[in-house]
Amino acid sequence: MLRRLAATGRSSTEFIVPLACLASRQKHTLPDLPYDYGALVPHISAEIMQLHHSKHHATYVNNLNVAEEKYKEALAKGDVTTQVSLQPALKFNGGGHINHTIFWTNLSPSGGGEPQGELLEAIKRDFGSFASFKEKLTAVSVGVQGSGWGWLGFNKEQGRLQIAACANQDPLQGTTGLVPLLGIDVWEHAYYLQYKNVRPDYLKAIWNVINWENVSSRYSACRK
Repeated sequence: MLRRLAATGRSSTEFIVPLACLASRQKHTLPDLPYDYGALVPHISAEIMQLHHSKHHATYVNNLNVAEEKYKEALAKGDVTTQVSLQPALKFNGGGHINHTIFWTNLSPSGGGEPQGELLEAIKRDFGSFASFKEKLTAVSVGVQGSGWGWLGFNKEQGRLQIAACANQDPLQGTTGLVPLLGIDVWEHAYYLQYKNVRPDYLKAIWNVINWENVSSRYSACRK
């Protein structure tokens, strides 16, 4: 459902579809981090990680559950006006939940360096070199106006890697059709307490904790 709601370039009424799955859907929950809040120090502080995960991500989860419950009620009543009015909340909070769930697994205290195997070969094929890829994704992420994300995604139709940026919490796949492999959160809450308004310093540091094993697994899975 979230992917469908996150699509763009359609009229709002196109999103009004039977969502019988909501009747039996369990509430979304905040995923546990696969490491401690302080595990990414010095690159990302424990305070940032705690607030980012337990406050910001938790808020997206809570608001998504509320919006889905209201949508289910409106659907049962045939209240199309309310269904339409809930689309922004579903998209924003659903995207926030999707994006952060990917983001936490994209990071690791034993991360950094370069990927290996098929992913590295694909990066060299599509960007010329790992250094060139890193430079391009960094530039796209730094250049996001306001809040948003920089992404490495996979274009299934072309069989190639692509770099993209998404505004706010727009999910990559619902917005561009690319399968998300690596996301870099450039909302200020992801870095401001440590890096202030110097987003490039945060982008330089985050490469030290990228979990290439996770990114590689995502790449292998989406190619099957």
